[in-house]
Amino acid sequence: MLRLVLFLIAAMALASCSAEQRSSDQAVDASDYDAFWLWAGVEPQPELDRAQTIYLMAGEIRARNPGKIEILRPVPQVEHADLWLVLRVETLDWPEEHYRTLLEIAKRWDDAGNRLAGIQIDFDANTRHLDRYAEFLRDLRRRLPEQYRLGITGLMDWSANGDPTHLAALADVVDEAVFQLYQDRDTIEGYQQWLGRLDDLPMPFRIGLVQGGQWQEPGGLADNRNFKGYVVFLLNQ
Repeated sequence: MLRLVLFLIAAMALASCSAEQRSSDQAVDASDYDAFWLWAGVEPQPELDRAQTIYLMAGEIRARNPGKIEILRPVPQVEHADLWLVLRVETLDWPEEHYRTLLEIAKRWDDAGNRLAGIQIDFDANTRHLDRYAEFLRDLRRRLPEQYRLGITGLMDWSANGDPTHLAALADVVDEAVFQLYQDRDTIEGYQQWLGRLDDLPMPFRIGLVQGGQWQEPGGLADNRNFKGYVVFLLNQ
């Protein structure tokens, strides 16, 4: 009986803390940030006109059609912000043609006068197989012109459950990781528990927030030497 009472007290305290945290969260206002993801099908917003960095979805490789890169937008013309060319992929089993196509897209973006900072791969890598992901990225890095940085999106689970050796292998090959703190249109509940483990990450990283999602910056995050800021995933309003 005593154990049951103690369990109920602990559960009530945890629920109270969670409710307090939710009540103190604020909706993510895009006007407070200067870096954004713009996905295919999402209408541009005024905040993009003063953005410093834009992660622009260029295409995708779908698991149901792995032999083709689907181009999802024409060549952009952005002069005021650094651009990252984002490729959303569902498979890492690439034929040689995919690498050539990706580099051709990057060259067209460059030739159009854009400030192309690098290429970001958006892939939901399984936390237990980050070593395989690192091998793929190392090969991709070898093929990229030196002026392009290489970035990835990441799952918050990596910070808590990723093998330190595999995370170190990723850190050796990527210039930054943007960890997605949301799913669909909502912030992931309980995100605070993941943020506490970010100090152990051995790579430069940003936090990806969703427009309108709930968020409160935890104390100490800004002091993390690897923390480089936020990226807001824009939504159609």
